[in-house]
Amino acid sequence: MLLVKNIRLSRIIINTWHVDLIMIASCMGAYFIREYLIAYHFSIPTIIPTVLGTAIAFFIGFNNNQAYDRWWEARKVWGGLVNDSRSFARSLLSYVPQSDENDAVVHRMVRRHIAFLYALKANLRGTVDLIYVKYLDNAERIEIDKHKNLHNAILLKQSEDLEKLSRSGQVDGFKFIQINEMLVRFSDQMGMSERIKNTVFPTTYSYLTKVFIWLFVVTFTLVISQEMGVWSIFMGWMIGFVFVSTQINGMNLVDPFENNVAGIPLNQITRTIEINLLQMMGEEDVPPPILPINDEYVL
Repeated sequence: MLLVKNIRLSRIIINTWHVDLIMIASCMGAYFIREYLIAYHFSIPTIIPTVLGTAIAFFIGFNNNQAYDRWWEARKVWGGLVNDSRSFARSLLSYVPQSDENDAVVHRMVRRHIAFLYALKANLRGTVDLIYVKYLDNAERIEIDKHKNLHNAILLKQSEDLEKLSRSGQVDGFKFIQINEMLVRFSDQMGMSERIKNTVFPTTYSYLTKVFIWLFVVTFTLVISQEMGVWSIFMGWMIGFVFVSTQINGMNLVDPFENNVAGIPLNQITRTIEINLLQMMGEEDVPPPILPINDEYVL
């Protein structure tokens, strides 16, 4: 996630240079076609780029609104995970009577929750993150590794330990319901994250927007070349650059869990929860927080 208020021009060029080359080539082709093929036969009416520009504005507006909605929903889901994780650890540490056996169960459940977060993060980003392994016992790690959905298997183990605490009378009915409700919320947040990740943004909207922008650039260059001559190539590219940059900016938000500067900072969020929970248990071996890269963005 970007932290700076101003974006360097170099970053914009890196994202758009290949499209810029296509637009410049298209503008040059449109200019030469107008100049040497159709200049003495007919003129291109200005209504064509006007209508196309209006259609593009609607398409880009829809694409960007939907992309930002996906990004913001993902951020709210992981913001809820931060709050619920702290409440989950606090409830276990406060509600379960202190004893050597109970403390071992509570600490195991809190550490297992950290493993749940890292396993969920790795799944959403399509990466292999073995940090979760150090927060699991060897026996339960072997059992959990048998599942395709590791984070769901971890929640199952959490429910089993909570049920044991309830059966042994260490947690009464009211406290059991309250802690179990948090496990249900974790499951809901996990499902919402997976839904955002696995739901493909309609490709027709993105594809048609690109086609319309290309048609607009060509027709706009054909029209203004009648008045501006060779400078129509530059003007056509400049107007097209505005549309392309806006469209690319929105499409960068379509998958909020991607490990790039536009994605949700899952590394930072997960590490923050990890630090909070370890300190709540009185652990001394606490990892450092995730710092911004070049003071510009966090992942």
